[in-house]
Amino acid sequence: MARSSASSTGEVLRAHCAAIAKEEAVLREGGGKAGHERQRKMGRLPVRERLSHLLDKDSSFFEIGLWAAYKMYEQWGKIPAAGVVAGIGNVAGVPCMVIANDATVKAGAFFPQTTKKVIRAQRIAFECSLPIIYMVDSAGVFLPMQDEIFPDEDDFGRIFRNNSVISAAGIPQFAAIMGNCVAGGAYLPVLCDKILMTKGSGLYLAGPSLVKAAIGQIVDAEELGGAQMHAEISGTVDFFEKDDPSCLKRLRSLVALLPEAVSTGVPNASPARTGPALPADKSKAAKNADTIYELISFDGQKNYDVRDLLATIIDANSMNEYKADYGKTIVTAYARISGRPVGIVANQRLQVRTRKEGIQMGGVIYSDSADKAARFVMDCNQTSLPIIFFQDVTGFMVGRDAEQSGIIRSGAKLVNAVSNSVVPKITVIVGGSFGAGNYAMCGKAYDPRFIVAWPTARYAVMGAAQASDTVFSILARARERGDKKNTQEELEDLRARVKQNYEEQTDIRYGAARGWLDAIIQPHETRDVLIRLLEYVSRPTPHARFHTGVIQV
Repeated sequence: MARSSASSTGEVLRAHCAAIAKEEAVLREGGGKAGHERQRKMGRLPVRERLSHLLDKDSSFFEIGLWAAYKMYEQWGKIPAAGVVAGIGNVAGVPCMVIANDATVKAGAFFPQTTKKVIRAQRIAFECSLPIIYMVDSAGVFLPMQDEIFPDEDDFGRIFRNNSVISAAGIPQFAAIMGNCVAGGAYLPVLCDKILMTKGSGLYLAGPSLVKAAIGQIVDAEELGGAQMHAEISGTVDFFEKDDPSCLKRLRSLVALLPEAVSTGVPNASPARTGPALPADKSKAAKNADTIYELISFDGQKNYDVRDLLATIIDANSMNEYKADYGKTIVTAYARISGRPVGIVANQRLQVRTRKEGIQMGGVIYSDSADKAARFVMDCNQTSLPIIFFQDVTGFMVGRDAEQSGIIRSGAKLVNAVSNSVVPKITVIVGGSFGAGNYAMCGKAYDPRFIVAWPTARYAVMGAAQASDTVFSILARARERGDKKNTQEELEDLRARVKQNYEEQTDIRYGAARGWLDAIIQPHETRDVLIRLLEYVSRPTPHARFHTGVIQV
């Protein structure tokens, strides 16, 4: 009977994950068939076809922010992936961050989440020392929302500030103008190391209509800011290309000149110079990845031993658990993933018994587990180990005993250690991510190099049931005092509405749309994703020094 119930739960979870994957396939279609046909009529490739020409054959592509802007600007229509594709893939054997406008979505215009997604991609590239390739095909700022895009420190101008800082750090940046590049957006390619531009594209601070309105000058687009003009007269672009395939081939040949490029059949490829290679590793995880679906539940209520989850991700027989018998609601361990040594901090979802505290609830951070995790984070920094956080946390323990145990002090210690950690951090949200537990387990505000989540993840200050009960209690007490005149029926209705609102907001797609994470990943793909991310975060970090970087003349 129990086996039958577990199988049923697993099927529900698989169905939900399959539905998420289906939605992602739709998001990847961008503006759909009509938008793709528009691109082809202009002699241009859709953005994902450009990617297929650019990336090495059979290279994996770790996409970032696919859910950005999901259901956020419905008054303006659908904005799949915020109109820009961002992610990491190999070009001539070199892992590169690619940021590519999708002109099939509102002509590639920038919405608020488009800007935030680009800035996030730039930050990842900077911290991982990844070369950046921009494929520009954008109408610029979406003017009806300019007040939310243009002025602030995390808005449009920050992109160009980042271009300058990244260049000064010595990280290569390539820009390929393959369509429109207008107004303030024109600064992006000019702040890059190398600029490519295709015939029929436009690069100008003001288009023909605006020039006429501003100064009365009548000029056509090619004369004002066409590729040939910039190649022959202004000298702004470095490579004038006849079409998209030619441009993408050139991009590959330029990346192949980088010192770390490997020979992949690309002309002029340099020998690899990335330091000593890791020993060849043929290890596998101890458990099949598909067992995850029987381990967890769709509603997040099922208890499980996080070590069983880790057994599907880390190399078999590689786990050395740190302080296994102390602070049991957090598991800390040294392990390897595809041969790479890592530190792991993971919430334990089993109810545990301790000698000092007695029974402790799974998914809750107690004083002892906070102290242990803080010490472990410090040790990983001492030995330069990257840390992977697996979040399934309901928060810190509350109540008289918890307060007397110094939970606030211990929690602050863990938050401090995570905040000041200088080794690469990766966060995987596998279940709940609630309240201050999100902070202590390296939530978005604590600078993980990457933060990803399973489709079952939930993200909020507290659970829907707790939130609705809290609001109900407050208003009920107010009514008893005579401050409010709500009837019992009105209070119950409010409780139901608060709960429904919280349930909608805790859906991981809600957080993904707002840039709170980089990607939703399938549970069974977690090991493969982490292998790739560890490769990226293990690259040497840039050291800042003052100079201006590349300035086009």
